[in-house]
Amino acid sequence: MKLLELIHESARQLTDAGVTFGHGTTNAFDEAAWLVLWQLGLPLDTPLEGPDSLGNQPVPPEKQEQVATLLIARINTRKPAAYLTREAWLQGLAFYVDERVIVPRSLIAELLVDGGFDYWLSENTHRVLDLCTGNGSLAVLAALSYPDVEVTASDISDDALAVARINVDKHGLQDRITLLHSDGLASVGGPFDLIVCNPPYVNAQSMATLPAEYQAEPALALDGNMHGGSDGMDFIRQLFTAAPQHMSENAVMVLEIGNERPNFEEAFPNLEVVWLATSAGEDQVLLVSRTALLNNLIPT
Repeated sequence: MKLLELIHESARQLTDAGVTFGHGTTNAFDEAAWLVLWQLGLPLDTPLEGPDSLGNQPVPPEKQEQVATLLIARINTRKPAAYLTREAWLQGLAFYVDERVIVPRSLIAELLVDGGFDYWLSENTHRVLDLCTGNGSLAVLAALSYPDVEVTASDISDDALAVARINVDKHGLQDRITLLHSDGLASVGGPFDLIVCNPPYVNAQSMATLPAEYQAEPALALDGNMHGGSDGMDFIRQLFTAAPQHMSENAVMVLEIGNERPNFEEAFPNLEVVWLATSAGEDQVLLVSRTALLNNLIPT
């Protein structure tokens, strides 16, 4: 069987099995290509069609069997592919991942790389906080995007911070990224000029119906109802109340809330925010200033 044929056959198996995508890929073909190429030790950007492609290269039977074993693991365990390969990609960078962290996919990543909120920054932007850092990918991208800033990356999970350490070291940023254990903002200090945060925000109804691939991830990083709420805004309520004292005068916060804009606006009806354009639309990531937080009554 040739390489491209193997990928198409693998995609068919994934489709027939009804697996769920969304952890780096959005469809069966891309997921199959990722798994097949990784198992064969080929770059993920290997050309599959055209005169210089490897799509027509035969795959030895023993290699086909290795691919089949990986596919069986993906289908039977319903684990995201990144947990099987121990690698995820975000904005062209490779990051180590395992079951201690969610698979990195934050839309804030593209805003960091593309300068999507540079308008609100200045030459006085020196201290950046990546709150709920998980595997550290946003902290790494922030440090690489803004070479003159110092980044603090915090998380409540020591397991997550252990994974973040791997990625900070992997990208040689030990001198510019400080990893810190903190329950929200409790231990981060400051003040910070920019806070980026991809917090737990999934509402209770959605948590109850998550596909198996998402259930394989740490609930602590997804469930926004840990304090008894149901709208997914529990962490964010506490965050907005505490944030101003950890922000410099002209600081801003960039916050991802995914598909929870209706719940967000119901929870914070008077808060002035700016919705930022991303590849997923203009309703999933927002920017809020310290001034706006101070000028509005934030529900607790």
